[in-house]
Amino acid sequence: MRYSVPLTGIAAALLMTTTAQANESLDVDMHKVSAEGVEEAIGTVSIEHTEHGLLLTPSLSGLEPGVYGFHVHQNASCEPAEDDDGAMTAAQAAGGHYDPEETGTHQGPYDDGHLGDLPVLTVNEDGEANLPVLAPRLSMEDMPGRSLMIHAGGDTYDDDPHLGGGGARMACGEVKS
Repeated sequence: MRYSVPLTGIAAALLMTTTAQANESLDVDMHKVSAEGVEEAIGTVSIEHTEHGLLLTPSLSGLEPGVYGFHVHQNASCEPAEDDDGAMTAAQAAGGHYDPEETGTHQGPYDDGHLGDLPVLTVNEDGEANLPVLAPRLSMEDMPGRSLMIHAGGDTYDDDPHLGGGGARMACGEVKS
């Protein structure tokens, strides 16, 4: 006996596969970092594809309330390394901001600078970050082999002061595909 699948069944299966791929997500484990190495876990950041770019949803705790710089960095490493002055620096092995087009400028998530510039991360009075941010210029294809970085201090999305005023690297997560 031969079975046949109606054309609508094939179309529905293809649509479901495409939808599943479009809704793929990654969970990135985030850790505090120091010049000595990767430290305790502080939660996760979920990354999902949307029709408007990537949605990054943090579920973090144990942070001081405030606003922090948040970026995608070039390498998938949160290990310390020597900076240009030879000093061991937290998560230096992550490299700089993800900038595949080599713009060399820090203009924020909605302009033409580093592709890795994300909206700031906000931590509430309870030390929790759970407010999603949208990265309209990023796609899931950009993420494997990268890291997410939280910097002390805010972010002005400008080159002056250096890197938008963001401070030391304080938390990091390797993006694993």
